[in-house]
Amino acid sequence: MEYTEDADRRELLLHSAYDSDTVRAMERPLLDKGVPLMRMAAQAAAHMAAGMLDDEDLALEDTSIVLLAGAGDNGGDGLFAAAALAQEGANVTAIAVGRSLHEAGFASFVRAGGKVLVLDPAADIPGCASGFSAGEAGERLQTAIAVARKSHLIIDAMTGIGIQGSLRGIPAALASALGLDGEAPDEPALPNRESSGDFPLVLAVDTPSGVGVNDGSLPGPYIPATVTVTFGAMKPCAVLPPATFACGRIELLDFGFDIDDKDPDVEVVDNSFASDAVRLPRFEDSKYSRGVVGLVTGSQRYPSAAVLTASAAARANTGMVRYLGPERAQNMVLAAMPEAVIGKGHVQSWVVGSGVPEASVEGTDGDMQRDTIAALLKHYALGSEDENKDAYDMPPIVVDAGALDLLPERVPGQVVITPHAGEMAKLLNRFETAASTAEHADSHEPYTADDVRLNPLASAKRAHELTGATVLLKGAVTIVVDEDHVYASGSAPAWLGTAGAGDVLAGLTGALLAQSLNGLNGYNIIPSPAEEPDSLMDMLEDIKRKKAARKAAKLARMAAAKGEAAAPAAEESPKGKAKK
Repeated sequence: MEYTEDADRRELLLHSAYDSDTVRAMERPLLDKGVPLMRMAAQAAAHMAAGMLDDEDLALEDTSIVLLAGAGDNGGDGLFAAAALAQEGANVTAIAVGRSLHEAGFASFVRAGGKVLVLDPAADIPGCASGFSAGEAGERLQTAIAVARKSHLIIDAMTGIGIQGSLRGIPAALASALGLDGEAPDEPALPNRESSGDFPLVLAVDTPSGVGVNDGSLPGPYIPATVTVTFGAMKPCAVLPPATFACGRIELLDFGFDIDDKDPDVEVVDNSFASDAVRLPRFEDSKYSRGVVGLVTGSQRYPSAAVLTASAAARANTGMVRYLGPERAQNMVLAAMPEAVIGKGHVQSWVVGSGVPEASVEGTDGDMQRDTIAALLKHYALGSEDENKDAYDMPPIVVDAGALDLLPERVPGQVVITPHAGEMAKLLNRFETAASTAEHADSHEPYTADDVRLNPLASAKRAHELTGATVLLKGAVTIVVDEDHVYASGSAPAWLGTAGAGDVLAGLTGALLAQSLNGLNGYNIIPSPAEEPDSLMDMLEDIKRKKAARKAAKLARMAAAKGEAAAPAAEESPKGKAKK
């Protein structure tokens, strides 16, 4: 599909993040044609830097700017940008963190009157000192840190998109002194990611140095940015937590990449997508054809969770809410929603576990809800060879909170699990132990909630790999992982981090799942005749499995987006928006 209109293209670029290899592949045709990408990047960075200083009512001739320059093309981008700023009167010092500098960028910077401070004794930079002692190297590093801290603006161009793992050597030392080490920035979540910090401001060139470019992790020291100007396309670190919080405000320069046939590594969704998941009623509809969601939520101990899940499901356009639970919770649901139906019956989706205590909570052994959920989840259990084919014909199910410890070892993709970081750590520990036992392998180091928060993408992918479920990992940025895709949704205000938000999300997700799938009669794969060959049977089962997983993932990420902001009225999608 071609995106010919600028607005459509811009929308797609802002909602698609590509890994570094894909970005390099998209750069190559332009470079071969002689398109001056570096000059374009440098111009954008210089313009952004000047704008940041102007916002602080500072004239360029009154400012002190420090460039942290690496040896590669990212450093070249920074050097050309710094040269442009120096030509306009700014006092610019380039700190060379490696053994060389981009030749053309360095020459331009020197001609503009910029100053250079070399930190590596083994550097070979024309006209600059080298071969100095270890003691002098230490003094130069301290000088560089002091100069950077006293500046108005730091331009971070130490590393490009190709680096993997944590920073080492001089870049690591600078990042440790000027930034943070493996922890997310502790700042108020202001609108549009505006910074509340003081000088120096930090402009990251393409990506902040030290972040996990392709996985959004924070593997070690890094420099949080006030603004990140990124080139060509969004990188995963710009949209995935916790690295996204290190990027500050993100500005994208469109290089004109050919994106028609490129699959993004991560797709970004927001509340504008929510209307796609809401099924508009038809003239001939009834309460049954609009989707019936069944809830096994709330408990004697936490009955209000039943009200929250039921209310959320009802407000997401479903035709009927059917509730199963203890009498206290039933009465509260009916008081809030007289139209709710109590008891068993036909449903098109299930939501289980919200407000249900875990097994570790004292006094839950005889909890009626846990017994009901356990019995239901048995129908979704797959064996080692997926011998329980009927599991794929079960309605979609959202497994939340207290039901996560009841999840079978292997389930089909229409099972959507919705843990937060702490619940994810417990789930991974349980399934990693089971996998190690089955494979007679060494046990995995136990996960903690902090492990999940620092690398949520890897955690969500691992959970999907171990269970087969569609994973919706809740957080400030929600991540959804299925067999083929990764989605991120993080446009919500931080005020939504409150008790009950997860219950509402579970109800919304269940309602959207109930409205899906062609008249809501399950996964409509035509049964094969018994005489058909096994290969075709296997193919059909695989189609069924993948269809279920894809549908669940799409609706899960839309529910995440819908739960983050008041849903707009259902309307047609913006022209050109990618559909799955």
